[in-house]
Amino acid sequence: MAKAIMIQGTMSGAGKSLLAAGLCRIFTEDGFRTAPFKSQNMALNSYITEDGLEMGRAQVVQAEAAMTEPSVYMNPILLKPTTDTGSQVIVNGEVIGNMSAREYFACKKKFVPDILNACRHLAEEYDILVIEGAGSPAEINLKENDIVNMGLAEMLDVPVLLAGDIDRGGVFAQLYGTVALLEKKERERIKGLIINKFRGDKSILDPGIVMLEERTKIPVVGTVPMLSVDIEEEDSISERLEREGNKAGQKGAQKAAIEIAVIRFPKISNYTDLAPLESVEGVAVRYVSAPQDLGHPDLILLPGSKNTMGDLKWMRTSGMEASIFKCLKKGTMIFGICGGYQMMGESLADPEGTEGGGTMRGMGLLPVETIFHKQKTRTRIQGKLEALSGMYEKLSGAAYEGYEIHMGRTMLTGEAQVLAKKEEILGVCRGQAAGTYIHGIFDSSGTADGLLQMLAEKKGLDGAALKGTDFREYKEKQYQALAKGLRESLDMEAIYRMLREVKC
Repeated sequence: MAKAIMIQGTMSGAGKSLLAAGLCRIFTEDGFRTAPFKSQNMALNSYITEDGLEMGRAQVVQAEAAMTEPSVYMNPILLKPTTDTGSQVIVNGEVIGNMSAREYFACKKKFVPDILNACRHLAEEYDILVIEGAGSPAEINLKENDIVNMGLAEMLDVPVLLAGDIDRGGVFAQLYGTVALLEKKERERIKGLIINKFRGDKSILDPGIVMLEERTKIPVVGTVPMLSVDIEEEDSISERLEREGNKAGQKGAQKAAIEIAVIRFPKISNYTDLAPLESVEGVAVRYVSAPQDLGHPDLILLPGSKNTMGDLKWMRTSGMEASIFKCLKKGTMIFGICGGYQMMGESLADPEGTEGGGTMRGMGLLPVETIFHKQKTRTRIQGKLEALSGMYEKLSGAAYEGYEIHMGRTMLTGEAQVLAKKEEILGVCRGQAAGTYIHGIFDSSGTADGLLQMLAEKKGLDGAALKGTDFREYKEKQYQALAKGLRESLDMEAIYRMLREVKC
């Protein structure tokens, strides 16, 4: 049976996911079969496994770091927010329905057997499990029936590392306050504290670390610097959504050769589709939530949405749709993925009440119509884009590998070039507009390079200068850098001693 260690945090965004990914890579580099595990994940970024099941992307990233195939056992419960007070509940990769926060809180203990079964499967296959908590273990209003933090640690009898975020300030108060709010048996389970996201001279922290250790009786096993790595964050609290441009455009989008504006819907999902474009030097990718900030980009990208009709309504009432049409009149191109693709059609209908019911006029940019159904499409796909002409000729025959994850079917209603198809049409293009259901379409260098060259040539630039590296190779270098940074800042000998103490 596997050994296990758990990463908890003083708050959401303390860096648990990245620390877990880094430990996954370190243990793998040291010769151990390693897997991530998170019992319950709330996020709008999800992934489809080889067997057609849905899980959170954070554990996919951690599985990639561990150099193993993602499995729904790594994330048995996924909550995808649909409103401010409710979520779609996915258990073992299958949708079981929508629940309000109160409804889910009242019944979540019934999913404990699913959690333990998933952990047991992983423990039989791997040597080490790196388990991630959620939020904070000291949320005293949620501690009853906890299945993701200390409640889970007790069920599995695993040691805990508690991480605090010094970049937000008050890290000593974060760590001490969290420990102080825990019960005695919970405090005893914490074997080490981590100060995360530090900038500056570490020696300045030493007096505070001594006092923290004296008051908590728990050793600080590492001060982790703000690591310069480009690895997917867990969900829409990501700093990625706040940036004005990627590495190439940090001094202003006007400095970049190509500018891409991504519409930040209230229920934006799977925005990790854009990560390959962000990694290309000379390309600025920024996320826009107000029409006055749209500017005049070369490309507007409509990403996925967990509530397509609701987010389209937001675009109309906020004035974003009108601003997009002004950009299109000036020659800007537009590309939609999944929910964004659905919005670009002529109409959307929801006869079964999947998104609240009713019908809506689409943006009218593509000759397609979407009818929502309660059955979710979940499948991995690969192939080549169709032979295209005109503006999208650079994408002709480009290989892709990705996945579909959406409610409803989209049907062609008029003349357009088919972008991709399998049993059904997976995307179309017409004029300046294109859309597809293929998540991960830009992970393949052919599609990303083709799109960027098309945008560059439209501006009279040399598109060859914008060719990016293979995205899988790029990510591998990031995982290696993450592991190296953690090895240099964590007491790995102490962490291995913790692993020898308890089994999963």
